[in-house]
Parts: sequence; C-alpha cells; structure tokens
Amino acid sequence: MPIEERIHIAVPPLFIDQIWSEVDRWHLWDPDTRQARLDGPFAVGSTGRIVPTKGMGVAMVVTERTVGQSFTVEGHLPLFRMHFEHRVEPADGGCEVMHRVWFTGPLRFLFGPGVARMVRDGLPRTMRSLKTYAEQRLA
Repeated sequence: MPIEERIHIAVPPLFIDQIWSEVDRWHLWDPDTRQARLDGPFAVGSTGRIVPTKGMGVAMVVTERTVGQSFTVEGHLPLFRMHFEHRVEPADGGCEVMHRVWFTGPLRFLFGPGVARMVRDGLPRTMRSLKTYAEQRLA
C-alpha cells in the first residue's frame, strides 16, 4: 500500500523541479536525509546513493524523470526495493507537490512494515520542510 503526502507550496512548479534536481542538496530540505548524490545527470538510469539520518545508506537509481513534473528513484537492498515518486503540478498561487512511497521485492513483508512506519512518521515533516525551504529560497 503506497504512503502518500501532498502539500501546497507558493512557488512555481519549475522551482520545485530545480530543487529536486540538486540531489547533493536534498539534506537541506529533507530532515530524514543525511547525504544524497548521483553519479551522473538527474535523468533516468543515473545511479547514486542516499544515506538517511537513521539507518544505512542504500544505492539508488532514477527510474522516471519528466522535467518540470516528476521523478522517481528506487532504493535497492537485497530482495527489497523502495520506490520514491515525486510529482508537482500547477495550483492556485503556486503548486501542489506529492510524494508517494511504496515497496516491492520478496522481502517487502519483512522490511516493509518497519520502513513504512518511519516513512509515515517522516514524510509529513519532509513535506513541510520542503515548503519552508522553497518559499524562503524564492523570497
């Protein structure tokens, strides 16, 4: 079952897309990320690593990218995948941002519940932090 959060942010959608594309700066707006990097452009197929503030770092790959609209990254653990979908669309006075997370792989029943609990706790805070970061940066 996907975990999803939405928030209105008073900036243009392309501004959010620019923030997303600065992978090495994700820690500035995501309180659950200690470090993130890509070993190539912010495009489908690029690989990298994300290190959460709690837990171990995981390899990631960009699996979907539509400039100005969305991207999805997949985090890899043996037999367990974490999918992080991000979408932005125009809305009155700015944009609506959606982050959705889901799990796949044979070990999702083992790892999924614990990771889901952390995501459910952290995702609203991450979205509020993105809103604050984006609106302050635009100002």
